[in-house]
Amino acid sequence: MGASEVRLPAGDGKEAFVDAEDIAEVAVAALTEAGHAGWHYELSGPRLMTFGDAVAEIARATGRDVRYVPLTPEAYADEQRARGVPEEWVRTSTGLYEYVRSGGLATLSDGVQRALGRTPRDFVDCAKSAASAGAWNS
Repeated sequence: MGASEVRLPAGDGKEAFVDAEDIAEVAVAALTEAGHAGWHYELSGPRLMTFGDAVAEIARATGRDVRYVPLTPEAYADEQRARGVPEEWVRTSTGLYEYVRSGGLATLSDGVQRALGRTPRDFVDCAKSAASAGAWNS
């Protein structure tokens, strides 16, 4: 079986992928514990990564041959349209990936640390946990 591909127009833009469990823990703390009223928490993971980095970590965690294929926004939009994706979502998602591509999400924050008193979970740990739970078995 050949390599699976993640085909996106994010280029080499970086972002601080945040663990959904960290998001949930911050939400629970903010809603159920004293001391969070009036605070605004920007959440991020502990390091900046490209989509290529993230896909490589998923490949390692799953033992599968998965690779990131950077597309131009135009090629991505054409592929989405060919799959029957509604035009409104094609434009929205292309715009979101352009924001990543341009470096708009290349920011680390301390929200998890401030809200929970610990560092955010690294993407490597997220990928391993998701893989062991069968997240990418299809």
